[in-house]
Amino acid sequence: MLIRHGITAFVALLSLSLIIFLLHLYKPSNASATGLIDSFSAHGVHPCPDQLEWLKPLDLTYPIRYAQRDIVVKPTSGVRRLSLTKLAAPLFPNFQTIDLTDTSKAQLRNCKEPLSLDVPQFPKEVDASHISIGISTTIQRLEDSIPSLLRWLKNTHAKLYVVIIENDKMPEGAKEAFHPAEPKRIADVQKRMRHSGIDVTIVQPLTKHDYFSQRYFSLVRVMYNHRDPKTQWFALADDDTFFLSISSLVDTLSAFNTSEPHYIGALSEDWWSVTHYGLMAFGGAGIFLSLPLAEAIDAKYDDCQERSHTSAGDIRLRECIYWHTQTKLTPLRALHQVDIDQDLSGLYESGHPILSLHHWKGRGPDGKGYRLPTMHLVADVCGGTCFLQRWQFGKDMVLTNGFSIATYPKGHLKGMEMDKMEETWGEPTAVEGSFNRGTDHSLGPTRPKLKLGEEKVQYLLLDSAVTESGVRQTYFRSGAEGELDTVLDLHWVDRAEAVVPG
Repeated sequence: MLIRHGITAFVALLSLSLIIFLLHLYKPSNASATGLIDSFSAHGVHPCPDQLEWLKPLDLTYPIRYAQRDIVVKPTSGVRRLSLTKLAAPLFPNFQTIDLTDTSKAQLRNCKEPLSLDVPQFPKEVDASHISIGISTTIQRLEDSIPSLLRWLKNTHAKLYVVIIENDKMPEGAKEAFHPAEPKRIADVQKRMRHSGIDVTIVQPLTKHDYFSQRYFSLVRVMYNHRDPKTQWFALADDDTFFLSISSLVDTLSAFNTSEPHYIGALSEDWWSVTHYGLMAFGGAGIFLSLPLAEAIDAKYDDCQERSHTSAGDIRLRECIYWHTQTKLTPLRALHQVDIDQDLSGLYESGHPILSLHHWKGRGPDGKGYRLPTMHLVADVCGGTCFLQRWQFGKDMVLTNGFSIATYPKGHLKGMEMDKMEETWGEPTAVEGSFNRGTDHSLGPTRPKLKLGEEKVQYLLLDSAVTESGVRQTYFRSGAEGELDTVLDLHWVDRAEAVVPG
């Protein structure tokens, strides 16, 4: 009898435990009191927030369609950056309508638990002390460029040399090609940049009568004269050149033997520019000279300055190299001059590895350019190669990190050659008699442009901001007539800042 009662009690206890386990297992995903959600909330991750204060400054028109998701970044050894990483599950919960006209509080009904996303491991610190970078610009443009320079150059130990003038406008009646910048202003800007983590040296032009192309070419001499025992590479760039990942740049250059002369860069994406200016490294994409080649250029510096009559600095550099050395251009496709215009989504959404972007300040569908420093913030959480990386969620959504979220409502994603760039940019200048349509040599192979709103629905990055535990991105699409605007939020969180079960 005692044995029978014992067995009955044991079975009852086991049944109760099983019921509790099943209730916990099937607990709704928007629960926020215990378990998984609490483990994240305690570390700055709130899968179902009730305060959306970050939306208030964005000047949105309410009500809006809204969805949001937290992404916990997991840098993982052996994970590679693919052109497109496919995940079966959807990224967002169902949309809901919210109205923050008079409040920042919203009751979100549709929430998903944080998504743990594997990304390639990336170094927290980069040693680029063997690279010197030269820019020729005005003092005002340099000051305006500090936020973008901080995004990719801060604390990398790379050395920046800037040949500076006050402005590009020649004073009426003046014989000089420029108006020199005030020494006090130069000292103030240099001090501010150095305190911000950029190892910069700002200098006046070597010759006061030098025009832009001569000042640009003089960067080679300036950097060569400032070389130290670590120096292996000399890079020339524009003040609107943006390197997405110095770590990736260091890795790319490491494949070259620096005891040999190298002239590395990118052709223009525009075939007319190539046929007009020549087979050379276009300056905005970034030009890289190994130490032996810089030494050879410096030896012929005076001859090249006097002999060349071009108004373009990168052409003057190419002329000197081809006149006096046997070195020819080594093209790197990941460097981008961006000599295309209008909608550049096809380039940004390509999933291709990108080392540099140029002309980002003024080129785009509205002529206002792209806010690369803001777009690039997510790299602080997931690394430079994670910026503009693509993920496909489910059957019809693609995230291009930091640029856009796109859906393909008519099933157009199925069978689409996503490794090819979509031709979203404007028609390139035709070259008479050429079989190159304009960008085949640089951006091809390509695929036709899709019709926005029908074949492709695009939510562009509206804003990005640093949070206590990561970076929050807000993507936006304006509603068609009679439709609400849509806002999608992604909160990228460093794994070190969140407790991830398992």
